[in-house]
Amino acid sequence: MLKIVFLFLMSGGLPVAIAMAGASLIYLFWAQTTPPFVVIHRMVSGIDSFPLLAVPFFILAGNLMNNAGITNRIYNFALALVGWLKGGLGHVNVLGSVIFAGMSGTAIADAAGLGTIEIKAMKDHGYDTEFAVGVTAASATLGPIIPPSLPFVIYGMMANVSVGALFLAGILPGILMAVLMMITVAYYAHKNGWGADVKFDWHRLGKALGETAVVIVWPLALWLLIVKVGLPAQPTVLTGIVLLFAADKAFKFQAVLPIMTPVLLIGGMTTGVFTPTEGAIAACVWAMALGLFWYRTLTWKMFVKVCLDTVETTSTVLFIVAAASIFGWMLTATGVTTAISQWVLGFTKEAWVFLLLANLLMLFVGCFLEPTAAITILVPILAPICQQLGIDLVHFGLVMVLNLMIGLLHPPMGMVLFVLARVAKLSVERTTMAILPWLVPLLGSLVIITYFPKLVLWLPKQFF
Repeated sequence: MLKIVFLFLMSGGLPVAIAMAGASLIYLFWAQTTPPFVVIHRMVSGIDSFPLLAVPFFILAGNLMNNAGITNRIYNFALALVGWLKGGLGHVNVLGSVIFAGMSGTAIADAAGLGTIEIKAMKDHGYDTEFAVGVTAASATLGPIIPPSLPFVIYGMMANVSVGALFLAGILPGILMAVLMMITVAYYAHKNGWGADVKFDWHRLGKALGETAVVIVWPLALWLLIVKVGLPAQPTVLTGIVLLFAADKAFKFQAVLPIMTPVLLIGGMTTGVFTPTEGAIAACVWAMALGLFWYRTLTWKMFVKVCLDTVETTSTVLFIVAAASIFGWMLTATGVTTAISQWVLGFTKEAWVFLLLANLLMLFVGCFLEPTAAITILVPILAPICQQLGIDLVHFGLVMVLNLMIGLLHPPMGMVLFVLARVAKLSVERTTMAILPWLVPLLGSLVIITYFPKLVLWLPKQFF
């Protein structure tokens, strides 16, 4: 009865959150075994969670970075590093998304923010609009894979696994995806005879490499001073930050401070300085400091607008989570999750077969549901099966999120698809065709991540 009502409401065009909450309420009225106020109680308790506080703060941090002119700095930094290669702006597109992924946490923010700059630049340099849209769409999927990541926060809460472990697990798969995308760009550049988009300049490249060295050496030096030398953590980190800002002022770095966002976040979580939720707040403070006071590219009027946009986005996400909380509880209470588990385990007890079937299911679901809704529906069903088959839930979280990110590129509900169609002024049909070739590196990454869990779990096992 519950499943039928939910599918009926969904087929009628209702938003997924209303369909989940409505189906649960209708079922309770029909069954008359539980008071209807349980719906409200479960929805409220579903969002009464400390880890979920990270959601609005990560959304705010991404919005602040998008509106503070940080995207231009990231683009120029990536251009200096790889713009001189054949198919240069394609490589810049991928590398820029890798860097921006460490700040935004969502694919849509990447596509709408950095994607706008990248597509215009590629069109101005003579690239086909379809190629520009395709590489931008593919690289936008890196947003939720490379930490921080909003889908990881939602999944971690639903599956009861460490958000910090999920963040670390996304680093190596994100790098793998970026490498495969850059290989694809190189293939098209060789096939079409594309040259470099900027002249090779030792001075510009050396400056970019120097900034990269600062990003690597700075946290390593702090770690050595705190762990090996034994200096107190907080004064050492504060002194290091002051020296970093002084160096930025002296050498006029292009993107060192923005790139430090994920470094501070991951470093703080792995060393136990703060939790992922506190890290989200720290990312907001960092973004505000850069936009309002250091670069002075963000006005207080813009800040108020960013906050209002964040409230709107957060309310949508948390309403989905609240509705999924009661719906997931009803699925468990009515025995649906147990029945599905028994059916799957009766069909196969091989982990690789289950992962294959789960990938097909999630790719299909991702075409119709927004990632937050899909995660909140699928985790209560699939996580128990993973536990029975011995599949690590951190590994499965990466597999699930990547599947759902690929779903964002497809009609009928692919939000990245619609955003880029609007940005590039292409029809949805032409945008879809432009994205299709880029499914090759994405699906290749999915296969590797699915069946080589050591790639995913190596970093989390070092710290958790």
